Amino acid sequence: MKDYTLTRRDFLKDLGMIGGGAMLLTSPWLSVFADTAATRKEKCRLAVIGPGSRGRFLMNFLVQNPKVEIAALHDIYQPSIDEALKIAPQAKVVSDYRKILEDKTIDAVVVAVPLNKHFQIVMDAFDAGKHVFCEKTIGYNMEECYRMYQKHRSTGKIFFTGQQRLFDPRYIKTMEMVHAGTFGEINAIRTFWYRNGDWRRPVPSPELEKFINWRLYKESSKGLMTELACHQLQIGSWALKKLPEKVNGHGAITFWKDGREVYDNVHCMYVFEGGVKMTFDSVISNKFYGLEEQIMGHLGTVEPEKGKYYFENVSPAPAFLQLINDWENKLFDTLPFAGTSWAPETANENHGEFIIGERPKSDGTSLLLDAFAEAVITQKQPANIAEEGYYASQLCLLGHQAIEEERTLTFPDEYKIDYLNHRSIKNTPEV
Repeated sequence: MKDYTLTRRDFLKDLGMIGGGAMLLTSPWLSVFADTAATRKEKCRLAVIGPGSRGRFLMNFLVQNPKVEIAALHDIYQPSIDEALKIAPQAKVVSDYRKILEDKTIDAVVVAVPLNKHFQIVMDAFDAGKHVFCEKTIGYNMEECYRMYQKHRSTGKIFFTGQQRLFDPRYIKTMEMVHAGTFGEINAIRTFWYRNGDWRRPVPSPELEKFINWRLYKESSKGLMTELACHQLQIGSWALKKLPEKVNGHGAITFWKDGREVYDNVHCMYVFEGGVKMTFDSVISNKFYGLEEQIMGHLGTVEPEKGKYYFENVSPAPAFLQLINDWENKLFDTLPFAGTSWAPETANENHGEFIIGERPKSDGTSLLLDAFAEAVITQKQPANIAEEGYYASQLCLLGHQAIEEERTLTFPDEYKIDYLNHRSIKNTPEV
């Protein structure tokens, strides 16, 4: 039935899950695949609330899973419904999402609406007893994220977020190597995401501008921080196993001066205990460097998006270059040079090694959605997956706030949660 480039079995086999499950220490959320003996029903019946471009992207994977049935669709924009029905023609179209939540035969909802609409729909879904997959960033502000997480805990319902790197084999293997000390002590993380495009979508009539291009306006989006940074900032807390203590940043509209309100370039710096720094940089008027996360230790560097790693000490230079280098040293050894021209303080020619063979075409989305369906069917929430999504959202929102206020901010204690027992650090009323 499946047409995934990387099958679930291949994925688990590559990561050592089959016949051992050693990777569970690095990625405890993979436990959802480890044992399906507790299955309570055969299928996950779900509804997609917001089958726009992202929602339909998710649907293309969901319909390939024989354990999933897309039972209902809701959107207030008819062209999105029309396109979604081409993917799931059997789905019932519902004009009010609350009618979906009243349907006892629907187990879960996928929420892929604009950012400012997430909170109410997710809270209503949990109250209605539904399991929830919510696209990132989960909330429009930190308080919304916190209340959504607490509602997940109080209802006991499954909660997944759109953090597909959690299920990407390149990233999981990267973290295994990082945590094993392969690259030494991690002292810096650099993340960036560069594009070249105005981020606009065609609008059939002027009154639909803010409706269709919601990502460009502050009332419904926080731009690059909530749309892109949310993926990459999660890498820092995953690699270092802790939260940054403070953040500052800058944003501006420097190129796409077309009436948009959100920045077309941003830069944030997050500082962890001991001074370790993680940066996020995004520009959408130049795509030359693309996207990557560079995790740097004193023994080596890993770039999970490329699926490659590099050690600081590389093989000796070829014999001829070594001979020239020795001759140059002898010739100029009386001059006050810091070093020879053959060994400049620039990036060296190091081609690195692949983490898991060739780079897979799958980015983890298919496996993330498979895991969500499996969790709904077995009614087992994988450890830490909600927490990873929660903190990724909070970090990008805090960075956006630092940019807006033009000051350094610390992570608020009231929004910290305890990974071990899933309780908030600060006692709060039931939500």
